[in-house]
Amino acid sequence: MNLKKGFVKVIPETFDDLWHLYNIIYKDDEVYARTTREIKPDEKYARPRRGKRIPVFLGVKVEKIAWDKLLGRLRVHGTICKAPETVPLGAHHTVNIALNKPLTIVKKKWSRHHVERLKRASKTSEKPVTIIAIDDEGYAIATTKQYGVEVKVEERIKLPGKLEAEKRSAAAKEYFQKASNSLCQVWTATHSPIAIIGVGFVKKDFAKFLQNEATEIAKSVVDVKSVNNSGVGGIYEALRSGILLKTMKHMRIAEETEVIEEVLKRLGKNESNIAYGFDDVKRVAQLGAIDTMVLADATLRKASDEERLVVEDLMRVVEQKGGKIMVVSTEHEAGLKLLALGGIAALLRFSIHGDLYR
Repeated sequence: MNLKKGFVKVIPETFDDLWHLYNIIYKDDEVYARTTREIKPDEKYARPRRGKRIPVFLGVKVEKIAWDKLLGRLRVHGTICKAPETVPLGAHHTVNIALNKPLTIVKKKWSRHHVERLKRASKTSEKPVTIIAIDDEGYAIATTKQYGVEVKVEERIKLPGKLEAEKRSAAAKEYFQKASNSLCQVWTATHSPIAIIGVGFVKKDFAKFLQNEATEIAKSVVDVKSVNNSGVGGIYEALRSGILLKTMKHMRIAEETEVIEEVLKRLGKNESNIAYGFDDVKRVAQLGAIDTMVLADATLRKASDEERLVVEDLMRVVEQKGGKIMVVSTEHEAGLKLLALGGIAALLRFSIHGDLYR
């Protein structure tokens, strides 16, 4: 990192790192990396034919950036600003940024929240948490990410009723075996802590089944909790309600969810220690009232240069007056709720009444 010269060199090691870069690289930044480029033969009178693709080191002035979760890479598209003589400057090119591929990012000015995000990402080594929501109508398995929740498996099933005890017992064993196999496939990739959640008693029966039939996986079970919803809805409920905060205390998604739920709680009670929307947040920031300002990442990413400068000026004011900034991912439910409030809100240190806004 050399902020005086405006550049940072990074090597993304996880999919979460790609998510961070997606939120850091903006239009008109420059990205330098090794890539491949088709070089056409320079033969004036030859019949046109396909060129040869060769590895080159290029610099691209960014026009747009896309995050491809399925292929696990970023696609940075723009015009070539630095290249070997064989490659024309100003031509369009797309650089694919994949895991363990070094790149250099150059900005005219690095914002404090970008630098802090990079530093936080470089220190983050916590494993994700695997959550299985299970009841007598099916199960869903998801893993937590810094950018949200990734649903891995979702199965619907109908167990026989409690009056058919024999049938139910045999069917439950078969069902638990299937759920255990699915869980094993997900868990094997990460060896992460496991939380079992669900409606009714099935979750506890499944936890006992793991202790007897899948002891290795059972050792990773850190929590068994009740929720009111089944499937993926139960997983989001568990995050929203905070019942997994003990399990996930170091996970960014839990922190973001907790803060947004506090914002919504204060709004629901019509309290005067909350503000949302850019204009109101700006007013309370100037009063030094903000404890924590939350901002949707999409608000920064999709802003024009002029709009972004205004938002970053507000962030500086909040920090100068002792407030904290949290940039919230819109890849999970909490971030989408924040977007519905205009993409910005603030938890205040003290109540602000209407006359103080004027």
